[in-house]
Amino acid sequence: MALVVQKYGGTSMGSIERIRNVAKRVAKTYDAGNDMVVVVSAMSGETNKLVALANEICEFPDTREYDVLVASGEQVSIALLAMCLKSMGYKAKSYHGWQIPIITDSAFSKARIESIDDTKVRADLKDGSIVIVAGFQGVDKDGNITTLGRGGSDTSAVAVAAAFKADVCEIFTDVDGVYTTDPNICQDARKIEKVSYDEMLELASLGAKVLQIRSVEFAKKYNVDVHVRSSFNENPGTMVTKEDKDMEAVLVSGIAYDKNEAKIAVMGVPDKPGIAAKILSPLSDANISVDMIVQNVSGGDLTDFTFTVTKADFKKALAITKEVAKEISAKEVAEDENISKISIVGVGMRSHAGVATKMFQTLAKEGINIQMISTSEIKVSVIVDAKYTELAVRVLHEAFGLSGK
Repeated sequence: MALVVQKYGGTSMGSIERIRNVAKRVAKTYDAGNDMVVVVSAMSGETNKLVALANEICEFPDTREYDVLVASGEQVSIALLAMCLKSMGYKAKSYHGWQIPIITDSAFSKARIESIDDTKVRADLKDGSIVIVAGFQGVDKDGNITTLGRGGSDTSAVAVAAAFKADVCEIFTDVDGVYTTDPNICQDARKIEKVSYDEMLELASLGAKVLQIRSVEFAKKYNVDVHVRSSFNENPGTMVTKEDKDMEAVLVSGIAYDKNEAKIAVMGVPDKPGIAAKILSPLSDANISVDMIVQNVSGGDLTDFTFTVTKADFKKALAITKEVAKEISAKEVAEDENISKISIVGVGMRSHAGVATKMFQTLAKEGINIQMISTSEIKVSVIVDAKYTELAVRVLHEAFGLSGK
């Protein structure tokens, strides 16, 4: 008998009919002789509604109460799925994150899982129950409800699979797996059968919406194979797993893009040691993550310091940066929300030269100006004007031979 962890996202749980479809899938896996733990998201659109309510009530909602609010969406999903399974004649039991409990730190809206108590769930599985867990949420050591950030149900599922030493973790979504790029932009994008943890980490961090980055971090740390599949068909998906030699033969595995970034530039900053820390420390204290950073000398004893943050953090980051700019006597703070990050990813880059050059030449031919550049061992990312996003993705997809045709 195997222990199977399945996760169903908001689209899969988007209506009563779809919840019934999920229940049938779960029942089929259970009837095959498996123990089942099912992690679900809120119904599609529900979290957005709750976030909109929070933003309507005030510009900067209290983070603790924000998590109390947005965590409520999953309560509906777990109850409905449990009801459906019970009506079909199966034993089923639903749990909030705090009921298990899934213990996290206290970084509201961006909490990290620290431990999972398996006592209750083990007892339910032994009793023959299908256990349904609310994704995206947990509880800190002070008893406060916390959430893991958008897409956090993926992390919940992989963490549960790791904690329970599950035989497989299946992430069901509205796509067949991980593609070489967004099929909505490139119709000839093809599904990747197998991708390494490191490649998936880069793709997830760079804007690919299939898996949340922390779920991949968990999978890599605890060696959990993750099968990304569609909840609307029986097709095999993409296996996220350990790197092998076949993966190294592929120069570029995928093209990712992210329109959810904004750029802040502090102009005319005194060019002396410690300035970067003075600019970034208050952002870190506010739990705001900075992505790409560029610093260049602008003349004399001054420098320009530019960085990107998510659009969700942009207003708060801008307000903090303007205060810091006054303190360090910077000339001005410029902002730009109309940007996009375009990235190429592949473990094959480790052993092949000229990949970045090919990327830059391809974009230059289309008249696409590069504003910022960031690289790692297996990826190259650039910031461009948002209006060029789709064009950049298409030409790079073609240039690196990723077409499925």
